[in-house]
Amino acid sequence: MNEKVNPFKKLQKPGKHVKRIVIGTAGLVIIAGLAGDATYQIQEQEQAVLTTFGVPKAVAETGLHFKIPFIQKVQKVNTTIQGFPIGYSMGDNSVVENEGIMITSDYNFIDVDFFVEYRILEPVKYLYNSEEPEDILKNISQSCIRTVIASYDVDEVLTTGKGEIQSKIKEMILKQMEEQNLGIQLVNITIQDSEPPTQEVMKAFKAVETAKQGKETALNNANKYRNEKLPEAEAEADQIIQDAEAQKQVRINEAEAEVARFNAMYEEYVKNPEITKKRMFYETMEDVLPGMKIVIDNGDGVQKVLPLDSFTGNSSENPTETLNTDPAQDTQDLTESSKSPASIAKSNE
Repeated sequence: MNEKVNPFKKLQKPGKHVKRIVIGTAGLVIIAGLAGDATYQIQEQEQAVLTTFGVPKAVAETGLHFKIPFIQKVQKVNTTIQGFPIGYSMGDNSVVENEGIMITSDYNFIDVDFFVEYRILEPVKYLYNSEEPEDILKNISQSCIRTVIASYDVDEVLTTGKGEIQSKIKEMILKQMEEQNLGIQLVNITIQDSEPPTQEVMKAFKAVETAKQGKETALNNANKYRNEKLPEAEAEADQIIQDAEAQKQVRINEAEAEVARFNAMYEEYVKNPEITKKRMFYETMEDVLPGMKIVIDNGDGVQKVLPLDSFTGNSSENPTETLNTDPAQDTQDLTESSKSPASIAKSNE
């Protein structure tokens, strides 16, 4: 049976279907947007700042978080260690003269490159206490670097003072960062390179360093020579002192013996002056004229011919002496000398 078509039925307009589709799609988009704006993800080494009606709050837990769409806003910050150079460019390693050229305490120019490492410690302070916290950190670092470098001479900056310079700069930066309260923590600052600003000055510094090394070598050689010779000189000096002490003791002993003999002789002289004088005279003659033959004439008037060795056949290298000037005096001296135990006739030699 064929269905009858009602000619009076009202037909729907096609525009209404399109409008419904558009409204539905828009609703889905709005719902999806609201759903997407209601969540946020925090990765490792990352923190977020959640702002509700202008009031910030730090969120440090990693993972998925929810927020009120269109009311709460989220800003993420990187908490890993970051850094920037001072004195050179990171891209082509070129010199940045207005940052790296400095003057030392001995009025020499020098080019020093630094690298500053930092990390964001408090995200809320980092985002809201200043507009460009990294620029502030860089300006503070440059100021502290120039202040410290200006207190050292050029040799210390180039060679021996780098560690101490870095420590002082870091301490000064940390103190000023606490006053600024930027939410940034300074991790480290290191000297990358230090050299004279021009090639001519660099050559001059290298010549100075070569001269210093030569000086050190000469000093080391001199110290080595001194260490080798000093023990020998000390031993020789000790030997001389010991010999002198021994000689001194010998002289003292001899002097004491002479004094004792003189005192004993003086006692004898006090007892018998004349005999003692005679004895001293003959003893002195024995010392002055050793081995000489002395002939004493008894004064009988017979003149003798001296020396007598040619008649006796005896030979002697020493000359012969006669005492015949005054026979009477000789007889008297012989008689007196015979009284002295020290008188010895040497005519029998």
